[in-house]
Amino acid sequence: MSPRAYEQQLRAESAAQTRRRILDAAYARLREAPAERVTVERVAQDARVSRATVYLVFGGRTGLFDAIGADLLQRSGFEEVMRAVDDPDPRAALERFFSATTQMYARNRDVLRSLFAMAQIDPTALGGAITRMEEGRSRGMQLLARRLADEGLVREGTHADQAADLLWLMSSFDSFDLLFTGRGRTPGQIADTLLATLRHSVLT
Repeated sequence: MSPRAYEQQLRAESAAQTRRRILDAAYARLREAPAERVTVERVAQDARVSRATVYLVFGGRTGLFDAIGADLLQRSGFEEVMRAVDDPDPRAALERFFSATTQMYARNRDVLRSLFAMAQIDPTALGGAITRMEEGRSRGMQLLARRLADEGLVREGTHADQAADLLWLMSSFDSFDLLFTGRGRTPGQIADTLLATLRHSVLT
């Protein structure tokens, strides 16, 4: 490797490490002080970088939270959630989806609770990260409900849209958190409870 190429590699590695440190500092702030407004200044202080560095890497607070949302999905098991929905057997897809989703929520409960709360107060501050995640979940549940209906797995008299509404409700972070935090249930127990509710209400 030439000296120039080696220098470029070191710079790239340093930039990646700086980006990771900033994201980790933001995660830590969300966990430790979920009720406080997360500022670029405080994240920069915690990450031991300048405020200008945060703006250089992320373009500002909105870009930072957009990156947090994308990073959170990437490292929390969101790919498994997507693979689950794509299972050719819609009943298996439903079971795999709830198992993967509850595990994903559990791994990131504190950060997700903060992000969802912030999205209610100031949705523009998150760069649309939570909105996109929720829109994707809504579309996924509509498609899955339609597949279940097409396979005759939805109870007679239940419209696919009604099934989609219940799937959307049961797969929400709030449904998970009520059982996880309020009742102390494990992700596996929560998935079983939510699936049992669906089986008794809309599925054959």
